[in-house]
Amino acid sequence: MSEIQVNIVSAEGAIFSGPVVMLFVPASTGEMGIAPRHAPLLTKLSPGEIRAEQPDGTTASFYVTGGIIEIQPNLVTVLADSALRADQLDEAAAKEARDAARAVLEGSNQNIDLAKAQANLIESEARFKAAQKLKGK
Repeated sequence: MSEIQVNIVSAEGAIFSGPVVMLFVPASTGEMGIAPRHAPLLTKLSPGEIRAEQPDGTTASFYVTGGIIEIQPNLVTVLADSALRADQLDEAAAKEARDAARAVLEGSNQNIDLAKAQANLIESEARFKAAQKLKGK
């Protein structure tokens, strides 16, 4: 089975490094699957879940708030703004952040930075969905 080396790093440090048989990332244009010998590519990441299917059949899951991914035929490097392992996601905190972001937008007659409020809602919504999805793992 063919493998590709994946390194996921953030400002906090290295999150994951190892071989995978398939990688799924939240690219800015939608979810992207990356297999060994993928064409070179550099693109932005959106907030969401990264899934790494490992050679032993297990799947490692991570949550990123955004960043950049560089793809080479035998190496993928994820430079995440911020990243968490699946077991570090707190569903209750994610729901609270999502609800707070929604409340800010609903009260948009206030003097707020609309673009920042929308970005906060997108990020908190993605974190909550990832926490819900990974809760059973």
